Amino acid sequence: MGDAAAHSNVNSKPADDAPQQGGRDAVAILRAIRSLGNSVSATPNAPLAVMAPFAVTHYTATSALGRGRAAHLDALRSGQSGLRANDFGPLHEGAPLPTWIGRVAGLEDAPLPEALAEWECRNNRLAWLALNQDGVLDAAQAARERHGATRVAIVVGTSTASIGETEDAYATRDADGQFPPHMRRPKVHTPHSLGNFVQAATDLRGPCITVATACSSSAKVFAQAARLIEAGLVDAALVGGVDTLCGSVLYGFNALGLVSKQPCMPFDARRDGLSLGEAGGFALLERMNAGDATSLQLCGYGESSDAHHMSAPHPDGLGAQLTMRDALARAGVSAADVGYLNLHGTSTPANDSVEAKAVQALFPDSLHASSTKGWTGHTLGAAGIVESTIALLALEHGFLPGTLGSSQPDADCGPQIRFDSQDKTIAYAMNNSFGFGGNNCSLLFGVAR
Repeated sequence: MGDAAAHSNVNSKPADDAPQQGGRDAVAILRAIRSLGNSVSATPNAPLAVMAPFAVTHYTATSALGRGRAAHLDALRSGQSGLRANDFGPLHEGAPLPTWIGRVAGLEDAPLPEALAEWECRNNRLAWLALNQDGVLDAAQAARERHGATRVAIVVGTSTASIGETEDAYATRDADGQFPPHMRRPKVHTPHSLGNFVQAATDLRGPCITVATACSSSAKVFAQAARLIEAGLVDAALVGGVDTLCGSVLYGFNALGLVSKQPCMPFDARRDGLSLGEAGGFALLERMNAGDATSLQLCGYGESSDAHHMSAPHPDGLGAQLTMRDALARAGVSAADVGYLNLHGTSTPANDSVEAKAVQALFPDSLHASSTKGWTGHTLGAAGIVESTIALLALEHGFLPGTLGSSQPDADCGPQIRFDSQDKTIAYAMNNSFGFGGNNCSLLFGVAR
């Protein structure tokens, strides 16, 4: 449940041309983080203390729906899906893999600026594109000036990082088996490529962490950032996640029998698999100040590990229930107070059935719960940040999306699962993100009105 299970890479080492961080030793930071994780899980039966909320001062997402919050809100309101017939990746029997995808338009024509060219790859292109939406990059720079570069953390999530670039490098090896000269960039061919790139792009020098827990990655970043701030290691954190389409993703999920040939239909009785997508997003998390009375807030989080199966959820949804219960407990909020729940809802038979049962066990019939993957596709390691953005939009604008593409409810669906959108002012919104191996995370956001 703690960070020992949640983080994949911690890199507090400054760039080669950066000044040393006196006294901010990487080992000390790791020990502090791990001690926090241990304190969370050491007494699993003890009631969780209500945590102080954190301000979400800026947030953004870029996906198949477009760039920034406004594009996402417009697509949600209009019911316009970002899914398209697959036109990406290695060919399968002379044609693209027969499926539907949520592809971000324009990435091929959006190279990194020259100063960041050494980080060039599809994943980092999308990270840069997302950073430059909704004023997030400027907000990160302002936080750097306000708190100091070493007092702002970077915590980002990804499932495959820049593996697409590594695939291309192997596919274009020369006669001696060597990568092409322009692809001999070790810093790109690592799981921590995203975290290091964001550090280079923002010049933030606090702890730089890449979380890789499959599809829960960029939800867990909020929990880990909250612990860093609570521990006094930093005053703010730039959190987010990016995942891009690549051959490993398309054909890997297809080999597991999880990819549908049709647009996904979460919680529909006819569903037969997911539609893969790509996305990037970021948010700035800071301590609450006296002037933040009406700001968006991270009120609670829950994390669990099923340890049930490598790719299937616990059949009774025990891990899913635990994360949602813990998020509510940390926020000091009852289930009846939650107005919207963005479900993990991948459109696979196992996930949706289990999640629906878990939701019905915890929430009253009045809850509006939906999956938005019919708009974006399953963006894997970026799902947490994209769907947190949608939950935050619901809080800000009072629009609760339905479940696009679905019309025949599964028998396991309780009245909480909604296919139709509605306008409603709410005080709390939750986001579920569940990953392979039973890595689960639920986030509870609120707004003071």
